[in-house]
Amino acid sequence: MNSIIPSFRHLPSSSPPPRRPSTANAPTDFFLLWRYQIFDPDSDIVSYWNHVFLVICIMSLFIDPLYFFLPYVGGPACLRTDASMGVIITVFRSMADLLYLLNMLMKFRTAFVAPNSRVFGRGELVMDAREIAMRYLKSDFVIDLAAALPLPQFVIWIVIPTTRNSRADHANNTVALIVLLQYIPRLFQIFPLNQKIIKSTGVVARTAWAGAAYNLLLYVLASHVLGAIWYLCSITRQFSCWKMECARENASKLLACVPSFLDCNSLTKPERQYWVNVTNVLRNCDATNSLVDFKFGMFADAFTTNVASKNFIVKYLYCLWWGLRNLSSYGQNLETSIYIWENLFCIVICILGLILFALLIGNMQTSLQSMTVRIEEWRVKRRDTEEWMRHRQLPENLQERVRRFVQYKWLATRGVDEESILQSLPLDLRREIQRHLCISLVRRVPFFSQVDDQFLDAICERLVSSLSTEGTYIVREGDLVNEMLFIIRGQLESSTTNGGRSGFFNSIALRPGDFCGEELLTWALMPNSTSLPSSTRTVRALSEVEAFALQADDLQFFAHQFKRLQSKKLQHTFRYYSHQWRTWGACFIQAAWRRFKKRKMAKELITRESSFYYRSLSNPESYYIDDIEDEDENIERTSTDSPTNAQHLGATILASKFAANTRKGSNDQKVAVIDSSSNSLKMPKLFKPDEPDFSVDHEDG
Repeated sequence: MNSIIPSFRHLPSSSPPPRRPSTANAPTDFFLLWRYQIFDPDSDIVSYWNHVFLVICIMSLFIDPLYFFLPYVGGPACLRTDASMGVIITVFRSMADLLYLLNMLMKFRTAFVAPNSRVFGRGELVMDAREIAMRYLKSDFVIDLAAALPLPQFVIWIVIPTTRNSRADHANNTVALIVLLQYIPRLFQIFPLNQKIIKSTGVVARTAWAGAAYNLLLYVLASHVLGAIWYLCSITRQFSCWKMECARENASKLLACVPSFLDCNSLTKPERQYWVNVTNVLRNCDATNSLVDFKFGMFADAFTTNVASKNFIVKYLYCLWWGLRNLSSYGQNLETSIYIWENLFCIVICILGLILFALLIGNMQTSLQSMTVRIEEWRVKRRDTEEWMRHRQLPENLQERVRRFVQYKWLATRGVDEESILQSLPLDLRREIQRHLCISLVRRVPFFSQVDDQFLDAICERLVSSLSTEGTYIVREGDLVNEMLFIIRGQLESSTTNGGRSGFFNSIALRPGDFCGEELLTWALMPNSTSLPSSTRTVRALSEVEAFALQADDLQFFAHQFKRLQSKKLQHTFRYYSHQWRTWGACFIQAAWRRFKKRKMAKELITRESSFYYRSLSNPESYYIDDIEDEDENIERTSTDSPTNAQHLGATILASKFAANTRKGSNDQKVAVIDSSSNSLKMPKLFKPDEPDFSVDHEDG
């Protein structure tokens, strides 16, 4: 809100400090503030006041016709005015008048754009209070003043009580004339106010439902006004019949009918009570009797249903329903007499109903269609997709996957093209929005917990959303990797066969906070990287997945712009959370464990062999003789047991000597360790993931 604040001179250094203003000077300070305060027409306070004043205008348009419900039939052939209801209506009307006066003061302090400065851009604001006042006095001041004057209150509570001939019909006609005359400027205030709100904020109602309710409220307002006018015309028509019959009685000179008898203030007079018993006014002005000469026409319902003698709530609701019914049906159900003003009123109802009903349907349709326009666009797109799939004769499984993706994308975005909206905004605002949307999600990724806010801002600026349905392959093993995914919702399966090696398969689950495509980061950190890397894993969606993606060009930009990516600490963090490095590390540990087990087995075998050999060296002759004796005993036993075993005697002796020589020769030969690469214990080798070779170590980035 732009404002002009009066400047005060600085006090000299020798003067005492200024005192705090007392409460006695508060009115003076408020006057000074108001005198030098100028409001910007596009400021928040002016926009808020315009919306508030629009509601006040509509409420005042509802209040003014309530004066028409004050007269009612208070007895046989007499009218009365509801004084208590008149006080309540006057209080609300006076409050509305004060707010109209406040709006006039606001206009005296609201700047305007100079017409000759609108060549380019917004234009130049005129902040001079004198110029603002002169422009307002020449434009809208007269209409605003006519709308703010308390004319009905003045007539009801001052003019009518001071007049001598204050009959009920006279009060009705005067109040109706004043209200209808002042209703016109109050009604015309709404149209420029609507335009002013649309010019500053774009729309009157911010939501579609609010716009539909606003248009419906205007339609109900028109019905409210028509119902109030119909009720007052009905009372006037009844009073006209009474006056006509009184005039006939006075002309016949058979019975004196005094006009004051038609006012309920004379009910207690004896002469009126006598007149009621002998007069024909009640019989000839009975609306329920179709044989009377006086035709009530469209106003007969007010007396056949006794609405004219009911309380205020009953009268108001019935008249509102009457207005809604006839305004919606263009007055087709009305039965009129030949009374000229009655027919003119029916013509106005028909024309006004046709115009207002068309405007109501058009505006409400526009407001409600704005809510379903996205749904309709999605339906058209889905229908086009179905026709295209049938035309191309896609398999049923592919069609089902396409349908799931279209449905999931609609549920995630509601048909809103977020990229186009962001691209239409200024760069700084786009950065702030991207940071607000992505910063909390990016911080979920443990790898980014080691980087600073500047790096996170750069990441949020370049992240793009990625949606995947269940069963979708994000990347296959051997394909080129062109993006790095950071999972926000859902679950992925990452598996590898190490290039199709037989007997090798590794599978892990990626959950929110994990990432895939880390080969791209390694490729981006390479000093002389050229072609995109190949994927070492196959990544498939196990459920609906929402993720953010970083493209290859963006990762290269980060690698060259932010040297922190080249720090050892960040590289170790990356290796720790990288599932590719985890798989390699697990396989490396497993292979090392198997090598350790083989070495341990070989060592135990050597130890056992050595202990047996050293024991034989301690007494080699006896050991050899014992062996020969054992062999001779075996030969004798075998020869005596079975004559057929004699032919194997030579082979047995040779085998025994070969075993002894082998044990004796183990001391001179070095026992060979079992090869770790033997086929019996060999494990498929998993290659170590590539990593950049940095010449300079940056510990702190």
